[in-house]
Amino acid sequence: MLHYKQKKNQTSKGNRLLISVTVLGSAGPLRFVVNEEELVTAVIDTALKSYAREGRLPILGSDLNDFLLYCPNAGTDALGPLDTIGSQGTRNFMLCKKPQPVKRSEENDMLSVKESVPSAARKGNGTWKSWLNKSLNLKISSH
Repeated sequence: MLHYKQKKNQTSKGNRLLISVTVLGSAGPLRFVVNEEELVTAVIDTALKSYAREGRLPILGSDLNDFLLYCPNAGTDALGPLDTIGSQGTRNFMLCKKPQPVKRSEENDMLSVKESVPSAARKGNGTWKSWLNKSLNLKISSH
């Protein structure tokens, strides 16, 4: 009968993984160790706490229900909150805020902005920068 020592990165709950979580809009990834059996919600919570503890910008908040975790190699669908992190077979993830639904008043504001934009700018007859320069009559003087 062969006896073997349990590997260092194995515990009674499973393997531990060093994962990298890139936060959309942040300078660099967060790296931390998780158990492969941990749920996606626990990983999001750990990432948000680590992000806040490091004082990173932009400020994200702490409500883990406002965020989705993506696996860049697995397609465009976000991971389910009850999925295990080790089931993906990868160690790189991306954390993004959930898209916020447009409120009714914001839709009306967007319509009024669209109506105030000249039709030439809306049709794409130039870039928005050229339209802005023309409409504001910005001229740079030499001295």
